[in-house]
Amino acid sequence: MKNIVILVSGRGSNMEAIAKACADEGWNARVAAVISNRVDAAGLDFAKARGIATATVDHRTFGSRDAFDRELAGVIDQHRPDIVALAGFMRILTPAFVARFDGRLVNVHPSLLPAFEGLHTHRRAIEAGCKVSGATIHFVTPALDHGPIIAQAVVPVLPGDSEHTLAARVLAREHVIYPRAVRWLVDGALRIERGIVTHRHGEPQLLI
Repeated sequence: MKNIVILVSGRGSNMEAIAKACADEGWNARVAAVISNRVDAAGLDFAKARGIATATVDHRTFGSRDAFDRELAGVIDQHRPDIVALAGFMRILTPAFVARFDGRLVNVHPSLLPAFEGLHTHRRAIEAGCKVSGATIHFVTPALDHGPIIAQAVVPVLPGDSEHTLAARVLAREHVIYPRAVRWLVDGALRIERGIVTHRHGEPQLLI
């Protein structure tokens, strides 16, 4: 059975979606731990209620990103992770941390990468006049919001959308594709060649 460790900074709705899918669909895996950089992260309460181990590594108590990442990596390693999923984890990770979990570290980003890396993705999509937006699940590399794309979901940008209404529509799709992508990792169903991720059995990697 594979161990999934999920990192959150807030309510962790994508973490909840992954944990529920893992249990409901009978994956050959378990969510071994939920770890946060914030002691008040609501996602920790959800995990505790489900009997999932939790931990907090407060970034404010460290003098450097390197020191924080070393401690965080050590806590993660205690749970022997096969997969480390970032689910609203609002910290930029150092190259050493990323290298430590290379091939096991995945993230969700609320845009159709490589468009709109970084913050304020929904506002920027609306301001740019985009007719569609969406979410991306990708392997993490040292470059922010880069890395081989595992899956994407597309949603329309509707007339009159605000960044909040668009964000809600995108988040609902994240809750579908992120558990699906993690299940593929559990099953060993993905292949990476020259930076392109494909599903070994042809399952759709685009949700429209």
